[in-house]
Amino acid sequence: MNKKWLILFAPLGIALFMWLGGYIVQHLWNWLGPGLFGLRLITFWQALGLLVLCRILFGGLGMHGGRGGHRGWRRRMEERCENMSPEEREKFRQKMRERWGFGAAPGESPER
Repeated sequence: MNKKWLILFAPLGIALFMWLGGYIVQHLWNWLGPGLFGLRLITFWQALGLLVLCRILFGGLGMHGGRGGHRGWRRRMEERCENMSPEEREKFRQKMRERWGFGAAPGESPER
C-alpha cells in the first residue's frame, strides 16, 4: 500500500478503534454493572478512560522487553538449559522440584 494512503487512513483507523472500544465498554458496563453490582451508569469518556486504565494495568502499553517479552520466555529458558552442564541441569531441576512441590525425582528417595 502506498505510504500516502497509510498516513491518511492510520489515524482514522486508530480513532475508529478507540471509539468502538469505548462504545463497547460503556454499553457493557451500563448493561451489567447496575443490575449485578449496583454501580452507576458511565459516560463514553469514562468508558474510554477505563479502557486506557485497564491497558496500562494489565496490558503494559505494549512494552514487553527487548528479547521477546513474556512470549519469548520458553525460548530463553531452552537456550539457558542448552548452555548448562549435566550437573548444573540436574541441580536446577532439583531446585524446581523443591520450589514447586513435585517431590523427589523418579528413582530417588525423599529427603524429608
